[in-house]
Amino acid sequence: MNFITMLKNDPVVMFSIGGLAIVLGICAFYVYYFIKHISDDS
Repeated sequence: MNFITMLKNDPVVMFSIGGLAIVLGICAFYVYYFIKHISDDS
């Protein structure tokens, strides 16, 4: 439990999780964008 508390209070972990969330959001947007445009092109 101490390890989880340390991770929650560590700013490096918070910035890493935030950065990963932004990158995954951008990736999800591009997957949606390309699939939508490929299906509309046919």
